[in-house]
Amino acid sequence: MRPSNRLAIVCASLVLAGSLAGCARSQRYADRPYYPQQPPAQTYPSYDERLTEFGVVSHIERLYGRERTSGAGAVLGAVVGGVLGNQIGGGSGRAAATAVGVIGGAVAGNAIEGRNNRAEAEGYRIIVQVDRGGQRVYDVPHPGDLRPGDRVRLYNGQISRY
Repeated sequence: MRPSNRLAIVCASLVLAGSLAGCARSQRYADRPYYPQQPPAQTYPSYDERLTEFGVVSHIERLYGRERTSGAGAVLGAVVGGVLGNQIGGGSGRAAATAVGVIGGAVAGNAIEGRNNRAEAEGYRIIVQVDRGGQRVYDVPHPGDLRPGDRVRLYNGQISRY
């Protein structure tokens, strides 16, 4: 194979890999619930004292989503690994080296992409120690101004400072 043909193949492979990576749909935010930037304004309903519980916030934890990869790193790694593997050996050894390069590049590209993706906070878990005994756990998009140790009122699935 002439050097100019080899260079053209390498360039075409890189352009194809870049095009495929640009078309890949990111799964990072697809299945996450939508949380508005600011919590909605609080309303103060009339409370039925029989359904109201009181307690103290004992923990507030951050909830993180799973780290995901889009596949673009694996595709790009497979292309680069295949091109590099094709440069090694001759005959059937070249085909084997290309196949190993494609697989190794895909694994390495996926690992690199996964390492660069950081999981972001999806919400918060508020754990309330209820006065009557027991705990209540609430998963919320934002804790607002609640802090551990705050006295709270629990009514109809809502938490408010008391």
